[in-house]
Amino acid sequence: MYEPNVVGDWQDYDEHPGLRVRVHRLEPAEPPRGRDEAAEGLTYFRLRVTVENRGARALTVHLEDGQLDVRIGPDGEGAFVDWRNSQFVEGFDVYPLRRATAVLYAAGAEASLAQVDVQVQLRVDEEWTERRLWTGGLGLLEPAPGTPAGTPREDGLAHQVTAFLRAQSEEGTS
Repeated sequence: MYEPNVVGDWQDYDEHPGLRVRVHRLEPAEPPRGRDEAAEGLTYFRLRVTVENRGARALTVHLEDGQLDVRIGPDGEGAFVDWRNSQFVEGFDVYPLRRATAVLYAAGAEASLAQVDVQVQLRVDEEWTERRLWTGGLGLLEPAPGTPAGTPREDGLAHQVTAFLRAQSEEGTS
């Protein structure tokens, strides 16, 4: 069964030895050139997609607007993606031991941002890679009364992932 990556995980591409990608730094952020009128009433967030080349030769990488899909909430509704404020990787030669990063600004209803799914499909040397999925969430929702600020929500996706990983590591330590 195919399992999504957790935001922050690296994903290797077998068809391009040494190439790996990750979605990371999923965080609340305002866009640098101002909010888009179409995002009125929505909460902005930013994420980064980094492509790293650990192979022996340079790879030409494309990571543009049609190659990223952002879905939010339990129903997987499309987030508003602010293409004007986002920065893409457009035909960049990523040499060995180098990286290129795209910065994407998106927005959605605050209540839906506890679950964010990001699908990425790279184009490398004019070939399309398989789609990969990362899942995470923003802790933008108000904490329960009496909970210190910054404490993860017990019912949030981040808590579920942490609990799962903790259980998996405890099984292997017996």
